[in-house]
Amino acid sequence: MQPEQSTLDVIYENWQGYNAKLRAAVAPLTAEQLRLQPAPHMWPLEQIVQHIISVRAGWFSATLQDSDEAMDAYMEWGQRESPARNGAELAQGLDETWAFIESRILRWTPAECAMLFPDEYDGQTVDVSRSWVIYHVLEHDLHHGGEVSLILGMNRLPGPDI
Repeated sequence: MQPEQSTLDVIYENWQGYNAKLRAAVAPLTAEQLRLQPAPHMWPLEQIVQHIISVRAGWFSATLQDSDEAMDAYMEWGQRESPARNGAELAQGLDETWAFIESRILRWTPAECAMLFPDEYDGQTVDVSRSWVIYHVLEHDLHHGGEVSLILGMNRLPGPDI
């Protein structure tokens, strides 16, 4: 960390590092390992990672009205009926959605981060700012990344090197 970095720069830099660590933990996994789940009624590892990818794409592309063909495709990931993905595909999805996010957060001004966009929550339309979406997706990444780490650890596999 450089002393002249802003707090947001530090957060974004570390989020990028977190993505890289999550990617490194997922990329080498076999199909069998990607099917691991903490309990029969809970999502398997692969579905959790697909969900991280689809949520990133949905919030940053659809909700923030920044349409992108690749992000549109990623929004379909993570459903129970989604096709299986291998570790390399999941790593690519993490990389591409992160690159999409990073390209936006590095260029948006504070005024642009305060802009509001409509979203539906609990049957109601609410306005959310880009700043809120940035934080929400970060907390979502951390939450589900923790699940990934737990599943890997429960099965004596290396998790994200945090």
